[in-house]
Amino acid sequence: MRLKTALWVAAYLRRCQVEGLFAVVRRRGAEEAGAVFVRVSRLDGTSDLFGPAPQSVLDAVPSGGRVFAQSLANRSTPDADVEAYLERQIKFDPDLWIVEVEDKAGRNLLDLIAG
Repeated sequence: MRLKTALWVAAYLRRCQVEGLFAVVRRRGAEEAGAVFVRVSRLDGTSDLFGPAPQSVLDAVPSGGRVFAQSLANRSTPDADVEAYLERQIKFDPDLWIVEVEDKAGRNLLDLIAG
């Protein structure tokens, strides 16, 4: 059984807080099963963006855990490009969540796939 999105986000925010990162919910989506995008602002006009890993990877994850992949081709993407990507995703899936983290070093504290 997969953890509800609202609970996962609350736990992620707490984990960020414990590690000294500032993180907020910028957009609240579906409580039960909304997709989550995590934007890591590097505070220099660029950001990293992480979203749900592809379904083929998710099928291999035991117990339905959440695994993230880099959403854009490059890390440290200009903020305007990240915003444009998120707007397209919202049009595609209005139930998605956006969590924003601020960290100059780009730490994200997510379970990522290689790639």
